[in-house]
Order: sequence, then structure tokens, then C-alpha cells
Amino acid sequence: MSKEKNSIMSWIDKRFPLTANWKAHLTEYYAPKNFNFWYYFGSLAFLVLVNQFITGIFLTMNYKPDAGLAFSSVEYIMRDVDYGWLIRYMHSTGASMFFVVVYLHMFRGMMYGSYRKPRELLWLIGMGIFFVLMSLAFTGYILPWGQMSYWGAQVIVSMFGAIPVIGDTLSHWLLGDFMLSDAALNRFFAYHVVTLPILLLVLVVVHIIALHEVGSNNPDGIEIKANRDPQTNIPVDGIPFHPYYTVKDIFGVIAFLIVFSGIIFFAPEFGGYFLEHNNFIPANTLQTPDHIAPVWYFTPYYSMLRAVTINFLGVDAKLWGVILMAASVIIFAFLPWLDRSPVKSIRYKGPIFKFALAMFVLSFVVLGFLGMKSPTPLYTLLAQIFTFIYFAFFILMPWYSKIDKTKPEPTRVKE
Repeated sequence: MSKEKNSIMSWIDKRFPLTANWKAHLTEYYAPKNFNFWYYFGSLAFLVLVNQFITGIFLTMNYKPDAGLAFSSVEYIMRDVDYGWLIRYMHSTGASMFFVVVYLHMFRGMMYGSYRKPRELLWLIGMGIFFVLMSLAFTGYILPWGQMSYWGAQVIVSMFGAIPVIGDTLSHWLLGDFMLSDAALNRFFAYHVVTLPILLLVLVVVHIIALHEVGSNNPDGIEIKANRDPQTNIPVDGIPFHPYYTVKDIFGVIAFLIVFSGIIFFAPEFGGYFLEHNNFIPANTLQTPDHIAPVWYFTPYYSMLRAVTINFLGVDAKLWGVILMAASVIIFAFLPWLDRSPVKSIRYKGPIFKFALAMFVLSFVVLGFLGMKSPTPLYTLLAQIFTFIYFAFFILMPWYSKIDKTKPEPTRVKE
């Protein structure tokens, strides 16, 4: 049996580098030995990605990308397809959980300086994944063709129309028509099930390859590749990813699946945050909902869009809102060059950075809450204040990260 297995592996390895890749990315990929709770979310993001691909394939088997049939096809999936309700809820819950784990994954990178040298390109690839994920979420949100899907799409598409000169042309190109109709639904369906998933998969593979080239960061921010055993050339502070971290990640997967299953079976709508109540009503092109708001993971940016209420420098307030919203996402890509601190990890950074990061998280949460509410003078004022705090975290970083008092980094990682 052993000889037969070895001969099969030998035959495969001569034609495809299976064993070499297994060693390079698992058994002989040495990761820091001090990973903590925050390092679960990268593998969990990959798990949710697989869930979205598999459930999405099954949903497309019964979904009709037709303005007259889309809503009823979703109802057909929920009521008549065997376990269709489960597949649909796994996909809709997976969309929200994808953003939960990605936001926590990004927050971990911000805490421990995972965007710093030599991981600048790794961070930029990760931001590319985030942009594609947002596009996927938007196009998928439209497909049920419920009230909130339709009118939410109207709001997003109208943002492109605010761009000077090319706005109207760009909107017509995206929609394939002069209004949100069957042509637009077909286009968004094609983007959601073909174009964007392929792009996302390519970026994820490139992200993993780049990660394994530069090595994983750790809570101490120390480069373990710089300290190797002279005889074996193995990092003295590293352990093989498999079996040590595969076993650790299995524990995280089990805990995640417990929460994931609990939401699916007991609260798939999650109080209207994961699936809005208005989206259980067929799209009515003649009746606008009382309050239009995106899904929870877009509400911080939507709140910034609405925070701009006055024209400035001859530019319409709506355009400034679009610029501000786009800048709030793009600015993450500049973190590797904004952070001037001599240390990477929050463990050794001073009180100024810790306070700034705490205020950034607070602003993100408050903006998310305000984006779910109907605009009032008080809510608009709060949105403007916390939008300022949000951008101040990035814009002032070159200054406060340089003057902040830091602790000396250790030479070895702490377990």
C-alpha cells in the first residue's frame, strides 16, 4: 500500500508540483509561533468564500435574472426547491459574515502593522480584494429584486451620475438602459456570478502567494525570517503551518460554524440587518420606501455620503459626498506610507496611536449606526463630526505616529 501510494505521488509530482506546493505552503511554511485570536479571521474569510461559491452555484440553478421573474424565482427557491431556504440563508448570512471576518482581519492588520515593510504589496492586494468584495456584495444585493434592492440600486447608480462630464454616460453604460430595468439586472447578474468571482479568486490566490513569499506578521511585529537556525536555516521563532495552525484553525472554524448555524436556523434576517423587511416585497418602480438604506456593512460609507449637505468650491454637495465616500475606502491603501512609527505592533506603540485607533473604531461604528437611520439635523451633525474623526485618523497619522512614545521591540517573539 505504501509503495503504491509513493509510486502514485511520484507519477503526479513528475507532471504537477503537488508535493512541492504542499511543502512550500503548508508543512514547510514556517509561521510565527505566537499567533493569537486575531489570526483566525484570515482562514475564516477563506471558509466563507468557499461557502459563497458553493451556495451561489446552487442558487443560480433556479434563479431567473429577469425583472418580471427574479423576485418570484427567489420565492420559488425558498418554498419549493429542496433545502432551497437553507441554501439561500447560507448565502445571505455568508455575505454578512464575510464582511464581519474581513473587517476584523483588516483591524488586526491595523493593530499589528501588517501593512508595513515588507508587506506593502500584500496590503494593496488585500485592499483590491476588499474593493471586489464590495462590488460583489452590491451586485448580489440587487438580484432578489425586492423593494430595497431596487431603490438601493437607484441610489448607488445615481452616484455615478453625479460625476461631471462622464456621469450620465457612465450610468447608461452600467445600466444598459436609461433606467434601472431588466437590462441592468442581467448585467449585474453577469458581474455577480462570472466576472467578479473570477477576479476575486485570482486576487485571493495572489494574496496567499504574496503572503507566503514575505511571511506572516505576528503580534510582536518581528520578522522571524531574520533569525534562523544556522544549521537548519529554519526560523527559530517559527513552527510549520501544518499541523500546528491547521489544527488551531479547525477550532476557530468550529466556533464560527456554531455562530453561523445559530444565525441561519434561528435569526436569518438578524432583525432586518442581514435581510431587510422591505426586500420581502416585490420591487415597485412607482413607490419609494419610506427610508432607503444599504445593508449594514455599507452604512458607514453611506453615512459619509449623506454628511455633505452644502455646495463647496462650486461643486455640488452630492458630488462631494461621492468623493468623500470613495476616499473613505481608498485611503486604506495609503496606510503603509502614512505610518511613520519606528515599531509595527500596537503592543509597542504609545498612547497616542492607541487613542487614535480607538477613536477610529468608534467613528466607524457610530457612522454605521447613523447610516441605518433616517437623516435628521442631529444625525447629520453627528455624521459630520465622526466623518472628520474617521479621516483625521489617516491624515494626521504621519504626525502623531512619529511623535508617539514607543517601547523597544524585543529581539525574539513572545509566546
